[in-house]
Amino acid sequence: MNEQLLLSNIRNVLIRLEETIIFALIERAQFRHNEIIYRKGAFPNVGSRSLVGYLLHETEAIHAKMRRYTSPDEHPFFSDLPEPILPALRYDEDPLHPNRINLNDRIRMVYEQQIVPFVCTAGDDAQYGSSSVCDVACLQALSRRIHYGKFVAESKFRAEPERFRSLIVRRDTEAVMAAITDARVEQCVLERVRLKAQTYGRDISTGPEFRYRLHPERVVELYASWIIPLTKEVEVAYLMDRVPGD
Repeated sequence: MNEQLLLSNIRNVLIRLEETIIFALIERAQFRHNEIIYRKGAFPNVGSRSLVGYLLHETEAIHAKMRRYTSPDEHPFFSDLPEPILPALRYDEDPLHPNRINLNDRIRMVYEQQIVPFVCTAGDDAQYGSSSVCDVACLQALSRRIHYGKFVAESKFRAEPERFRSLIVRRDTEAVMAAITDARVEQCVLERVRLKAQTYGRDISTGPEFRYRLHPERVVELYASWIIPLTKEVEVAYLMDRVPGD
């Protein structure tokens, strides 16, 4: 099996992404909601896009030139990106089955409409640029983590090909969802995230009675309500799109 599909390697990637996501959320939580930065046309100098949409597009354009989106574990939010200026890398084996699954539109909608109000204090502090920079970091980290479900799904398929072929042929999405779900593993993820958020989110400058810059339970709820379900949605979509006999 391709090393990228070993569950131990996948687990290590997801664990590192937990830290990236937690730190990015802590950074975003220091600013207010600043709802105006998600409103299209609110800043005339960036055209018809929202401020966050403008910065995200410009960031992806630069990253595309550095061939970021030629990697199978990266998914852009925009399709009108420039070609890489670096020569293409040669992949001896793409571990994933060919697919076009990209949930970034959903991820961005959920992030802007649900996650930001959940982790940020309501109101406007005029820190529009800083908030937008944090949003781009959060969105890119969340996208990579959620779409890594493709690697999880491929690994599970190769471990039990006959079982999954049968479910895919029957188009039984509920059974596929049940097959990929491991409540024990999900609980371990939530406990690990809670511990990391407790460790990284403490503001120790306040003395013995420290406070959290972003409460750990909010991070746990974010994983339970959005990150894990969206990852499983990617897994199911990937498996249902997979050619059963391939």
